[in-house]
Amino acid sequence: MNKKEKTLRWSFFLVGLVILGLGISLTIKGQRLGIGPWDVLHVGLFQQLGLTVGTWAILVGAFIIAITVLVTKKPPRIGAILNMLLIGVFIDLFIWLIPEPQTLIGATAILLFGIVVMGYGIGIYVSADLGEGPRDTVMMMIVRRTGWNLSKVRRGIEVVALIIGWMLGGPVGVGTILIAFFTGTIVNMSLPQSRMALQKMIEKDSKAAAHHA
Repeated sequence: MNKKEKTLRWSFFLVGLVILGLGISLTIKGQRLGIGPWDVLHVGLFQQLGLTVGTWAILVGAFIIAITVLVTKKPPRIGAILNMLLIGVFIDLFIWLIPEPQTLIGATAILLFGIVVMGYGIGIYVSADLGEGPRDTVMMMIVRRTGWNLSKVRRGIEVVALIIGWMLGGPVGVGTILIAFFTGTIVNMSLPQSRMALQKMIEKDSKAAAHHA
């Protein structure tokens, strides 16, 4: 991997994380309709134990990384660790920046937009192949080992997080179901699109370098 390809991959990775953090924060702002399964867990922990939603996202991510390392006997990739840390920071930042929707229509719109943004954020950062985040590492590990459909695997994992979060008092509603069932579908579209876009940019850069050589 040459320097320019590495720069392109890291750019996709970081941009994807920012977009993902924005998407998660948008769905949390629409929480009167319910929020995503993982965020039900993070918000439930926040309500019971304090700290911030982003901090709990980091702590839960660290726990999942530890479990994944035990199962795979492989150290986490640097991308997974950066994902764990940065997503929590971006969630807290965007929650602070984004105003609360004042109407049900506003909450619905921000939730639906957040689902799409979140799905594309995942597709963009995963396409960089620098290490998925803790939750997506588990998802991709199961997909690679079983050959099961990515959407179904994601839904199964999120149902477990949802049940635990609901027991902790996290906000569950119709939005939770929408996020659980449609984020994976959007990732199924956004991941190949992002991989194709990245590959075209790498090939274009390689051709330009060869032309100037």
